[in-house]
Amino acid sequence: MGLFERLFNKEKTEIKSDEVRLSPIIEEQNEWQEVVGYIPVESEEYQFVSLIATAIAAGDQPESEFRIKRISKRNPEAQLVSVIATSIASADHAESQFLIRSIKEKRTS
Repeated sequence: MGLFERLFNKEKTEIKSDEVRLSPIIEEQNEWQEVVGYIPVESEEYQFVSLIATAIAAGDQPESEFRIKRISKRNPEAQLVSVIATSIASADHAESQFLIRSIKEKRTS
């Protein structure tokens, strides 16, 4: 069988249909969950932080009015992990800067 016959004569070519095609079976096990970078503040801290923030924002205009929708603080767990990770990474590259995009922890179920 020549090259042109194989390319252009499709009806004579045999397709093996008894072969079992392997399909990748990917089980989506979401065993990792993202650690949030910021968490809501407790109710005791809310008033204190909102007073300071509005005082700074008002500046020389005491007639101004502000509405605070949400106050968050850094997650101490995420902050600790990011400091440890960048400290380890900077041991080899002291002049480098690092940006941590996400922190994930393994779920315990």
